[in-house]
Amino acid sequence: MDRRDLLKQALAAGAGLAAASALTPLPGIAESIDAIRAPQAAPPRPAGASTMKGVPFERRDTVRFAIVGTGLRGRSILSELLAIDGVQIVAVADIAPEKAARAVKMCTDAGRAEPAVYTNGPRDYERLVQRDDIDFVYTATPWEWHTPVMLAAMRAGKHGGTECNTGITLQDLWSLVDESERSRRHCLQLENCNYGYNEMLVNRLVHDGVLGEIQHGAAAYIHDLRTILFENRDEGLWRRDWHTKIDGNLYPTHGLGPVAWYMDIHKGDAFDYMVSMSTEERGLTLHREATVSDRSDPKWRERYVTGDLNTSLIRTKRGRTILLQHDVSSPRPYSRLNHVSGTKGTFEDYPARIYVEGRGAGHRWAAIDEYKATHEHPLWTRIGELARNKGGHGGMDFVMMWRLVQCIREGLPPDFDVYDAAAWSAPLALSQMSVAQGSQPMKFPDFTRGEWAK
Repeated sequence: MDRRDLLKQALAAGAGLAAASALTPLPGIAESIDAIRAPQAAPPRPAGASTMKGVPFERRDTVRFAIVGTGLRGRSILSELLAIDGVQIVAVADIAPEKAARAVKMCTDAGRAEPAVYTNGPRDYERLVQRDDIDFVYTATPWEWHTPVMLAAMRAGKHGGTECNTGITLQDLWSLVDESERSRRHCLQLENCNYGYNEMLVNRLVHDGVLGEIQHGAAAYIHDLRTILFENRDEGLWRRDWHTKIDGNLYPTHGLGPVAWYMDIHKGDAFDYMVSMSTEERGLTLHREATVSDRSDPKWRERYVTGDLNTSLIRTKRGRTILLQHDVSSPRPYSRLNHVSGTKGTFEDYPARIYVEGRGAGHRWAAIDEYKATHEHPLWTRIGELARNKGGHGGMDFVMMWRLVQCIREGLPPDFDVYDAAAWSAPLALSQMSVAQGSQPMKFPDFTRGEWAK
């Protein structure tokens, strides 16, 4: 059966589906279209491979980093690393030599040795990862390059990490899981929001039982990016293009990572299935009409297919639910929702507030200030002032990188692993499939191959 016949069969399988002619194209998941029939099916574990759960880093007195992608985000993370003891920046790579040069200057201005530079085309990272003086490769490239860079790093014996979506397709994510298990190298979703002050405080509240048995959470990436998406530089050069390809949740990890920690995903629970739906697309089209006056501009040839607001519901193996949303095309205040509720109380962010049964006056929200003295995370107690002074996004970036360096220097397991990276990124593909099939439920693959309950 060829791919075209397989797609026809998959689309016809569910009763009540929209007509095939009305479905959104699926370019982002075409190579893994089998996932429509059985995305939960786990391929056999490669011969000689084994789980990466709980595997510690090799202990290093000095952690040697390479950075692939030295644009805005790459240089932001570089700034965090330059402020952390026990770090050496060995090499940087970028297709734009001027951006790599800025990164080099940041290192020398900080009194550090000049890193090696790789600027010979988009695949020059393949030479970089072959060096024998690198411990960890961090990539801040456009999303479609995350999987190739991470695979190259692990195959060359290096640990790797990235942000946003670790992979675009389910096939991408399985390839990362398999390579991590085969090479015994970590592949990390470096989700900075997991290290936010409120998120870490709430994680302690949850695990100390203050909110009772957790039943529900809410996570989102709600951020008005219209101006950034239409810039003729930086993210405007590539990020808007995704809105012409996929109707679904383009960026699930920002809000989902912290909620996954609250719910002990892969430590006794796991995502089971999800349903997804999108509003119509209007935000980017209207913004183009209002701001791009030159009708010969190539932007006018673009057709945006990503609905302004994508809403998904996830159910876990233990019966918990998660509301997951994405909206970067509407005039809305920033929010990650960051909500968690249990049998004794509820926390909700933006603004931060809490309700705990039996505390406070009536059914009214209370400030979280009283909990800071008892539940502030030790990392924020230890390095919070330094993080706020030096780190981006309110200090969470610094805390994230400081903690990564600490885990490597002390030979500890990382706070998350390749299975988290895969599960948190999977809603990109699964939401696209669900939307295209009239909000049909989509099963999450079990990237742990049954070990989530341990």
